[in-house]
Order: sequence, then structure tokens, then C-alpha cells
Amino acid sequence: MTDAIKHRGPDGEGCFLDGAFGVGHRRLAIIDLSPAGQQPMMSRDKRYVLSYNGEIYNFQELRAELTALGHRFNSRTDSEVVLNAYAEWGEKALNRFNGMFAFAIWDLEEKELFIARDRYGIKPVYYMLAGQCVVFGSEVKAIVEHPGCRAEMDLEGLLEYFTFQNFFTDKTLYRGVKLLPAGCYIRIGSGSPSVPEPQRYWDYQFAEPPESASDEEYLEELDRLFTQAVNRQLVSDVDVGGYLSGGMDSGSIVAVAAQQLDHMRTFTCGFDLSSASGIELNFDERATAEHMSYLFRTEHYEMVLKAGDMERVLPGLAWHLEEPRVGQSYPNYYIAHLASKFNKVVLAGTGGDELFGGYPWRYYRAVVNDDFEHYIDKYYAYWQRLIPNRIVHEVFRPVWAEVEHVWTRDIFRDVFATHADQLTRPEDYVNHSLYLEAKTFLHGLLVVEDKLSMAHSLETRVPFLDNDLVDFAMRLPTRLKLGKLSEVVKINENEPGEKTARYFQKTRDGKLLLRKVMERHVPADVIDREKQGFSAPDASWFKGESIEYVRNLLLDSDAVIYQYMDRDTIHSLVNEHLDGRQNRRLLIWSLLNVEHWCRRYLH
Repeated sequence: MTDAIKHRGPDGEGCFLDGAFGVGHRRLAIIDLSPAGQQPMMSRDKRYVLSYNGEIYNFQELRAELTALGHRFNSRTDSEVVLNAYAEWGEKALNRFNGMFAFAIWDLEEKELFIARDRYGIKPVYYMLAGQCVVFGSEVKAIVEHPGCRAEMDLEGLLEYFTFQNFFTDKTLYRGVKLLPAGCYIRIGSGSPSVPEPQRYWDYQFAEPPESASDEEYLEELDRLFTQAVNRQLVSDVDVGGYLSGGMDSGSIVAVAAQQLDHMRTFTCGFDLSSASGIELNFDERATAEHMSYLFRTEHYEMVLKAGDMERVLPGLAWHLEEPRVGQSYPNYYIAHLASKFNKVVLAGTGGDELFGGYPWRYYRAVVNDDFEHYIDKYYAYWQRLIPNRIVHEVFRPVWAEVEHVWTRDIFRDVFATHADQLTRPEDYVNHSLYLEAKTFLHGLLVVEDKLSMAHSLETRVPFLDNDLVDFAMRLPTRLKLGKLSEVVKINENEPGEKTARYFQKTRDGKLLLRKVMERHVPADVIDREKQGFSAPDASWFKGESIEYVRNLLLDSDAVIYQYMDRDTIHSLVNEHLDGRQNRRLLIWSLLNVEHWCRRYLH
């Protein structure tokens, strides 16, 4: 099982056995590179054993507090701080950790297993009940190595994925394998015949503040917290680099980090646009990234992807990714591969959009509603990213009898189970939308980022998900995130149809306060750029250079996906893209990815 995830930790390995309990660990050494940091790690009193993945950025403060309480340390690692913090405070230690983590602790006295995951889900941990045995791991490929586990398709998970291009529940594509939700823990006794429901210790709470400070106070506090967050995440005994996409978020992180580091490397991924068209002509951000590298005096590396690179990497990508989520992720794989040649740790700008309102055209679709159910209907329709409800029974005709009971609207609605405050103002609905996207879209991005960076033994850190910065963002007034809310409300109330669609398309007024802060760190032209994701020009490639690749894989009658999906319906949808009638790049990417997943894991 540990050999299956050796890419996550090439610097050491270890195992611990205690009767019916066993745990293995692969180490990626970043803090205290000495043998004292080896895991599994046992507490000094021999009661607890830890296997831990992640970084706790406030571990030095916690270490001082624990030392004052009488704890002694054998290493300089944050791992040992996690171990002693749990020994001292139990699960209450989780709320003291500022960082990213997934860990398991075995209590040798009580014969009890404790598994926990960080607030935001930056680090993953999966688990499965196989007969009387609970099997867990950082990746599913470790779990399916266990003799009691088999990789089988979870049909309900497949339907969920092809609705949202994501998983909103704890399901995966593997039957019986669950992903522990972010901000949760489970406690399992050795005699337990089942896995108890995860217990939540933290959740996002986006809300308008009861009392608002001045704009200037918010501005200064955000700048202080952002700078503090970046500096906190520079703690390391190996070099720290940074992704430099050409955008505001990653650029600002690099700007702050480069002031503290004597020598910083940065990395950018660009795209060959010779066959691109329309909006895709703006997808290559190398020139802006190069300019920022010059300003921040970094050692800069970049690579250029072409259509053939997507085809080449997909089989290996599907193996590492395990369960496809949110968007075309192969550029992330390539840029992580580049960064890993020079660094073990890299900083990324993930989270800035989801916390500070970076997608206004999404939220504005659902700011005027009759009630909560009306809001759910409107926003659920928008988030059907791949296959809309009206044709889902046609797409899944071969297995429809086994999945027709699954109501994906209920899955969508259930995301709000603990965030259903009184909704009386447009601002309340915006905060609900921010909550949904942090819980689902951001979480999907984090899972993908972890898998594809750790595929190359690279640790990605995300300064925007610093606890203090997140707490600030959640109570920031909506007016400092979105500038035209009152204007949008008027448009919604008038229901102008096409005018509304055009307005959503053109509106780029998100992250207002964050933009003002970032003006202190990056050039003005970067601040004023329109928001765009980290995407390749796949829409053009799928019907251009890669058209034969798509046809050979997806129009093949023997493709494995047609055990679960209707061949004629899928062929019709794919051909709409190949013929230029509809842009179905997200669906085609998802079909390609799942087909390779089936070939790798099910056969």
C-alpha cells in the first residue's frame, strides 16, 4: 500500500503494527530533514502513533506552548507538534492548527483510531470498510492494493460527477471508497463493525458583519493579513518557489515572498495558440508572467503546451488523479513536473477567487429570488456543468435502473445543510453562493492540486487559505467584493433576457478590496485584466489537432464508458463539438479522463 504512493514521499518510509492495526508512511522531508522526522512517529510515553501528511505553519508557537505544559521534543518537525498537541488536547487540537493536514493517530491504550482532515480540504484522506477491516490512505490507489478491496465503479458517483464535473458528497468513482470531508474527523474503535459518521469541527460561515468598519480599515487589515499569510508559509528547510500565472493572486504572493527569500524560482505554463480562436487567443499568459519575474527578480522557468501534450499525458494523469474533478487539469500536471525539477515546495494562488468574490457572473445569476428553493433551482441549473437533467436518463440508459433514485438537486441543496441562515437580501444569496463554491469548487481544485503536485513529490502551499485570512474574508461586507450588486438587482427585476446574459458575460467587478490591496504589490495592468482561469485552448484542439484522438477514443464502440453510458447519445453530443455546433470541451475532457480511468483501474 505504501509502495503505491511512493511518489508522495520519496525521502523515507516506515511501518508500525499493533495487533489488528497497521499503518505505513512515505516521507517527503521539508522541515527537519534528519532521521528524527521519520514516521510513523511514536509519542514519548509510547501511547500514540502518528502518520501525518501536511504542514502546520504555526507549529513553532504551538511547540512553545506545549513545552510550557511539560511536553518534550526529539525533533524540530511539525509532525511531533501534531502528535503532542493531540496527546494534550485531543480533537480540540484541530482548531489550533493553521495549515494543511491529513493524519491518523492510533491510541495504543484505548485501541482507537483517529483520522482528521484540515479545514479546507487541502490534503486528502480516503477510507473504505472492507468486511470487518477499515482501510485508509492519502490516495485511493493505496486502498485498492489491500487484499480486501477492489476497484469497482460507483454508479451514483458517476452520475454525480457527470452532473457537476465534481463530487459534492463524500463519494468517489470507487464503490465503497469515501473521501473524508474537509473540516471533519472520525474516531473508530478496534472492535467497531462500521465506520461512524464524520464529525465536523469547522465550517465556512460567510455572512454580512453586524457592524462594518471603514473601507480604509478593511484595506489595511487585508494587506496585513495577506502579507502575514505568505510569510507564515515560507517556513521550510528546503527552497520555496512559486507559480506565476500572470494573474493578480499568484503575482502578489510571489511579490511578497520574493522580499523575504534571497533566491526564488517561479514557474509559468503557456500554450501554443497557433490553432486557437476566440477567447482562447488570450490563454497564454507568459509575457505578463515574465514581466513580473523581472520586477520581482526571480529565477524564472516556463513551458509551452501543445495539443499532443494532452494526448500524451492522459493515461498517466488518470492514474494519478484517480477521480477527475473541476476542469482540464493536465496543465497543472505539467507545471508541477517543471517546478519539481528545481523545488520541493511551491506557492500557489488558489482560493483568492472563492474567498473574495472572483466570479461575479456566477453569483449574479442568483441574487434576486422568491425564496431559498427558488435560489436552489436557479443556481443548480447553472452548476450542471456537463449533462443537464433533461437528458441524463438518455446518457445513462444502460444503468438507469440503478441510478434513477439519485436526485442531484437534493445533492446540491444538501451542501447548504449547515449554512441555511435567513435569506432576505441579495447579499445573503451572494454569501450562500460563496459558501457553495468554497465547499465544492474550491475543494475540487484543492484535491486536483494535491494529487498532481504530489505526483511529482512536490508540496503546494496556498497562502490564501491561512486561517486568519479566511476568517477575515468570510466577514468582509459584500460591497467590498462586488461593486455592482444594486445594478444587477435592477436588471434581474426587469428580466431583460438577452441583456442579462450579456451583462453577466461582461461583468468583471469581483474582488474589489483585494484588487486595491494588490495594487501595492503588482503592476496596474495585471490588476485591471479580465479574470480567466488556467486553461488550455482545448475547445479548438478537440476539433482540430486532437480530433482524431477524440474520435478514436470516444467514438470507438468498444470504449469502456459504454458499459455505463449510452453510445449513441454520447456520440451525438461529441459530434456537436467536433462539427462546431456546440462547445462541449468540458464534457469531452471528462469523457476522455473517465475512459482512461476505467482502463487503468477497472481492467
